[in-house]
Amino acid sequence: MPDFSELIAQLQRVEHFKNLPEADIRAIVTAGRVRQFTAGETIFMEGAPCAGMFVLLRGRVHLRKLGPSGQESIMAVIEPVIMFNEVAVLDGGPNLATAVTAQDSLAWQIGCESFQALLGRYPQMGLGLLRVLARRNRFLVSQYEDLSFRSVQARAAKLLLELSLGGQQPIDRRKHPSHEMAARIATVPEAFSRALNAFKRSGCLTCTRTTIIVHCVDDLAVLAEHRAVVLKE
Repeated sequence: MPDFSELIAQLQRVEHFKNLPEADIRAIVTAGRVRQFTAGETIFMEGAPCAGMFVLLRGRVHLRKLGPSGQESIMAVIEPVIMFNEVAVLDGGPNLATAVTAQDSLAWQIGCESFQALLGRYPQMGLGLLRVLARRNRFLVSQYEDLSFRSVQARAAKLLLELSLGGQQPIDRRKHPSHEMAARIATVPEAFSRALNAFKRSGCLTCTRTTIIVHCVDDLAVLAEHRAVVLKE
């Protein structure tokens, strides 16, 4: 568990807590609590009453949506130090997604009423929160565009470029297993595997059981931007 000073320093990295005096951060810290979660633990469920807002301090969390046929999609991958479930604490409605830890995790949590009271006390928090929500909205619009106009191969190419930092580093398949990468582009593992195989045959990738190495960054970038062009599977 982080000590009080470390927790203050971590929360000061969150957008809507930036620029607040340390005394105000201390008051905010005491309004919530720190919670530990083991890997694979469900933090809250989609549709359940608001679980509060969280700031991830350590570990990794997936925000998931479940389709009518049971297909799982990963809306977002949360890594420190990032807040999540902020919409539910703003409108008091149910959780918009299910949050599941991908690793042992540590998070600071604050309830809906307590957070809304803090917004009244520290208006500058609201301004920081607006900037965060604006960025999240842009991300959701980008996701909508991907799902509406890009093929599975194009979405897979885009994700591989993102995870490899544009081909600068190998992708650790233990950290990013195929079923997780498939869920991140809203497809099934079989379709994602077919896309990987097409990329391997074209020489764009080298895959082992533990890593994926991107070779042809430009080719994948072209494919990621195109809606209809696909490699032969």
